[in-house]
Amino acid sequence: MNTQSKTTGVAMQRLAQARALMSREGIDAWLVPSADPHLSEYLPGYWQGRQWLSGFHGSVGTLIITQDFAGLWADSRYWEQASKELAGSGIELVKLQPGQTGPLEWLAGQAKADSVVAVDGAVLAVASSRTLAANLYEKGARLRTDLDPLTELWNDRPALPAQPVYEHAAPHATETRTDKLTRLRTVMAERGADWHFLATLDDIAWLFNLRGADVSYNPVFISFALIGPNSINLFVASEKVDAALRSTLEQEGITLHEYTRIGTALRNVPKDARLLVDPARVTCGLLDYLDSEVTLVEGLNPTTLFKSQKSAADTRHIRQAMEQDGAALCEFFAWLDSALGNEPVSELTIDEKLSAARARRPSYVSQSFATIAGFNGNGAMPHYRATEEEHAQIEGDGLLLIDSGGQYLGGTTDITRMVPIGTPTAEQKRDCTRVLKGVIALSRAHFPRGILSPLLDAIARAPIWAEGVNYGHGTGHGVGYFLNVHEGPQVIAYQAAATPQTAMQPGMITSIEPGTYRPGQWGVRIENLVINQEAGKTEFGEFLKFETLTLCPIDTRCLEISLLTKEEREWLNEYHAQVRQRLSPLVGGAALSWLNGRTQAV
Repeated sequence: MNTQSKTTGVAMQRLAQARALMSREGIDAWLVPSADPHLSEYLPGYWQGRQWLSGFHGSVGTLIITQDFAGLWADSRYWEQASKELAGSGIELVKLQPGQTGPLEWLAGQAKADSVVAVDGAVLAVASSRTLAANLYEKGARLRTDLDPLTELWNDRPALPAQPVYEHAAPHATETRTDKLTRLRTVMAERGADWHFLATLDDIAWLFNLRGADVSYNPVFISFALIGPNSINLFVASEKVDAALRSTLEQEGITLHEYTRIGTALRNVPKDARLLVDPARVTCGLLDYLDSEVTLVEGLNPTTLFKSQKSAADTRHIRQAMEQDGAALCEFFAWLDSALGNEPVSELTIDEKLSAARARRPSYVSQSFATIAGFNGNGAMPHYRATEEEHAQIEGDGLLLIDSGGQYLGGTTDITRMVPIGTPTAEQKRDCTRVLKGVIALSRAHFPRGILSPLLDAIARAPIWAEGVNYGHGTGHGVGYFLNVHEGPQVIAYQAAATPQTAMQPGMITSIEPGTYRPGQWGVRIENLVINQEAGKTEFGEFLKFETLTLCPIDTRCLEISLLTKEEREWLNEYHAQVRQRLSPLVGGAALSWLNGRTQAV
């Protein structure tokens, strides 16, 4: 059965329906971002309209539909996947590359006088809407944000998620809600704001020490928060909060309202209010509820910076979570070594066995993202995911890339390791070694406190660039504390804007994950999480360094050791000695034997 033809046929039918609706409404172009009213990375099914319309299942992408064109903008992580999923759909893949036209710029460039561009304002960031509206205005066109065409087109649209909300309690929650709210009000006062509106789910979960399961892999819940001079208001579906938790929150001065009442609450914000909002993290449709006389105080949500800087108490729990995660990985890799060649092993088996190993560890809650297990050519797709319909058997010779992570009550993990299958080629080993050199270069770096994080990217890329090789994704992203596996404000990527809010501060956890991808052949990525630690003060200022948090051997069978310098070999041996010391007490039997074997000095 040709499932691809069936899928693309459905996409073409939905495009035709969309164009009919657009014609009726006088819409010349329809923008469909990958977003919800909380501007989340991973979306509940209700807001996965771009996926429903296009058939492209990547987590990030922007769809634009006109009467004679449909295009899906995606970055290099998704090019191979999107090419497959969009083939024959009538939707063109537009490859996003640094310095080239993005979807908003394309729309403005195509606009003509009196043309109308539509987007559901409920899912478009204020900052984006302002830029697009201004650019369209220059052409005599206008932006319409009052219509969600999916309401009519998507007959079997999923319901809103309804998972219960629960408390992230001590000892893992190391600061009380009261103390967090006090800190927040202090910053509000410093910025001259008496009200604050939060729509981002991880900010809300962190602030209120609450967690949920409304979004796959992220322990958050669908909600809004509105902080007033004398009130703390949390908007969440009532059936998701049990009586005991409701009572606890109300005793602490937190008033619960139905999720759907946020529009009414925003309308009732006083005209003389000064409301703190982050224009990049709240949608234009929500702010449209406000009285036009309300003064907006714009800037980064204070909680974004608060939660990015993990405390010493948080860090102790994170180290324990990393140890448990590393122990689970030892058990998994010991099984994998014994299974290869003796029983059928597929990319799906990898996911199943690895998830089961993590689930046996204390304080484990869930995966932190969908496991990526890519053998040979599949590993060349950075966000590949095996399915029942399409997956590879792990057999023969080559490279297996495994990118996975777990959510624990005391931390969030994210790790990528390479496994040699059979006999890797000399070129594959060179790729693995080159990528490791990038990991080591950045892991060993010292840098000024407050440096803008995108500027660090070149340190990891330098050993890779030196060989005329590059990769399209960023080198590092922030990671939450039992929260989103992708967190800001810091990001290590030369493609990202080096804005003041990306400044590196103590306690920030970031990934280091350079890569090399050869489409149709293999992909290489090695990833550790690191935390910013103080590195001393000199007459030139304060400096930071990285402490590596991730604990799992790097398979030296994938490496050409002769290409490593003396300093690089020393780093690898010291890292493996620490991994062995900290994980040995947590494993036994085959897992301990595997650990000891894989941490031998080179």
